[in-house]
Amino acid sequence: MAASFELYKDKASKHRWRLKAGNGEIIMASQAYASKAGAKIGIESVRKNCTDVKNFRVSQTRNKKHSFSLVAGNGQIVGSSQTYAKEASCKAGIQSVKRSAPKAKMV
Repeated sequence: MAASFELYKDKASKHRWRLKAGNGEIIMASQAYASKAGAKIGIESVRKNCTDVKNFRVSQTRNKKHSFSLVAGNGQIVGSSQTYAKEASCKAGIQSVKRSAPKAKMV
């Protein structure tokens, strides 16, 4: 199964997307958008910005867990990851986004 962007409405009826790996695991998720069109623009921003590792920001929580965000050219966060226990796993998540997002289908 190939990676995909899944569009959906949350409980507040806002539009969101999540990038799922081929195994069904969520790699990255979006903020809430007022419209489906806005969420689709967010997906295109991921595709555009994910190829350059400089657009990813890794952060660490107080309890030493790691996560990443993808930042667009305008400085806005486009999507964020789950929290990882190890920094190496977080970096592997970034590589997964770089590899799968450009060709992921929208469902």
